[in-house]
Amino acid sequence: MPKSAAKPRRTAKSAAHEARVEQMFELLADSRPEPKTELDYINPFALVVAVALSAQATDVGVNKATKALFKAADTPEKMVALGEDKIRDFIKTIGLYRNKAKNVLALSQKLIAEYGGEVPRSREALESLPGVGRKTANVVLNEAFGEHTIAVDTHVFRVSNRTGIAPGKNPLQVELGLERVVPERFKHGAHHWLILHGRYVCVAQKPRCYACVIADLCPFEPKTPPPGEGKPAKAAGKTGKPVAPKKPAAKTKPAKKKPA
Repeated sequence: MPKSAAKPRRTAKSAAHEARVEQMFELLADSRPEPKTELDYINPFALVVAVALSAQATDVGVNKATKALFKAADTPEKMVALGEDKIRDFIKTIGLYRNKAKNVLALSQKLIAEYGGEVPRSREALESLPGVGRKTANVVLNEAFGEHTIAVDTHVFRVSNRTGIAPGKNPLQVELGLERVVPERFKHGAHHWLILHGRYVCVAQKPRCYACVIADLCPFEPKTPPPGEGKPAKAAGKTGKPVAPKKPAAKTKPAKKKPA
């Protein structure tokens, strides 16, 4: 019989990292006790549609469009009856709405033809639906079915790399890294905490380090100071003390030439 794969040896460094990650999630959980998606949905089917529509769009924008859409069609059967043209009219305020309308119709048709109109509960089956990728599948499995999946969007990718929780060169590397280091008790809410933290605190430009509950555990430097307190000091010089930004040299006016 083949030998089972050996588990990675747990070093002092990895143990310290796991302890730091656990502290981070304890603080994130205290700050947001009940994290959840900001997309509005009424059933698993509506969630699939909403997440598929959210690609390259904001949750606020998607919610505005789907409010009327889900009143008209909250099941695959109703969505197919609506037709592509009417679906497109409902979501025309969302980016890439033409292609998304085609996908919503096609995934609705496939749910009826292959899954009896029900949203399947496996990543493989979900990813077979038009317009549904791994991230969308993970969101649906987590949000609708309570699975401990971790969806990696741009916010989760940025926060995981910037904080050092689970560095990776692509979303899959980050996802697998998070699955390894996030404590089991935090896995269900993990991607929600990271998404919301990235959306409102650890933003792409000028992260709000002064309002961050995990700032003391985060290696990101230089920390962004509160508004009005100026720019952070530059990296330390040879003395170990921060080097203050140099003041720009005073401009001198050119001497006037005397008339000949």
